[in-house]
Amino acid sequence: MSNRGVKSSQNKRLDLVKKRDMNNKASFSKRISFLNARMTSTLSVSLVLFILGIMVLMGFLANNLSRHVKENIGFSIVLNESAGEQQVHQLQRMLERADYVKAAQYISKEDALKEVMIELGENPEDVLGVNPLQSSIEVKLKADYANTDSLAVIEKGLRDQVIVSDILYQKDLIQSVNDNMSRIGLILLALAIVLMIISFALISNTIRLGAYSKRFLIHTMKLVGATPAFIRRPFIVSNVINGIVASVIAMLLLSGCVYYLMSEMENFTTLVSVPMMLLVFLTVLVLGIILSAVSAYWAVNRYIRMDRDDLYYV
Repeated sequence: MSNRGVKSSQNKRLDLVKKRDMNNKASFSKRISFLNARMTSTLSVSLVLFILGIMVLMGFLANNLSRHVKENIGFSIVLNESAGEQQVHQLQRMLERADYVKAAQYISKEDALKEVMIELGENPEDVLGVNPLQSSIEVKLKADYANTDSLAVIEKGLRDQVIVSDILYQKDLIQSVNDNMSRIGLILLALAIVLMIISFALISNTIRLGAYSKRFLIHTMKLVGATPAFIRRPFIVSNVINGIVASVIAMLLLSGCVYYLMSEMENFTTLVSVPMMLLVFLTVLVLGIILSAVSAYWAVNRYIRMDRDDLYYV
């Protein structure tokens, strides 16, 4: 009897040890599964935010490119032969103080002749006997004034100046640049709206999967008297934290893309600035928080409103 009692006690201990090991393994497996699901969700959201960040960055780059192109548009003020040096300096100072002028450069007859010689490879003065060119002031406009309507008003005001002989600019080119920039802006806006809708749907579905796995827990909390706000709170907080982590990952990916483009394209640095990148990062962060919070709110609300029987057929 004593031997049987000892064996029985040993068997019970072995069974307890086996059960404990199985419970530990099951608990560890659940933790690994939870971490994998959390990581998958975070990476999915980060990729969506990365695409949104690319669109935001493209919007800022398009705007900077538009300003850069427009600020290289200008016009030439051809001066009379009788224009005195003092009159020319007064006109140049007036232009430099004007709101629409980015830069104004005086080009004398001699400087203009040198430029023509470089372009043509010969001196027109040798053929004609005199310098056929006139002095001028080259004006570069600020981007907001680089359009045909503004130029018409500017031209009307400058023609009243006594020393101004003519004002030259390419009206068709300016109109074409403005039309193309407006078209690009509309295309980017349409793409941004479509991508925003797609991104919201993808993030919402990703978060809904997490809420789906906890739908019976949500129902149990509701049965014991928890308010909808109390049930929603941990889900929203958890997903907002996920959104912040996903935003940081998206920012790192964006930084890598910008660094690569800056190293490959020399002129790309003129379109990118630190304040612009900070604004892009802030936009990505805000989108990550808002989209995650709203998606979690809607996903949990769906299961809060459901009856227990309906939870089996979702």
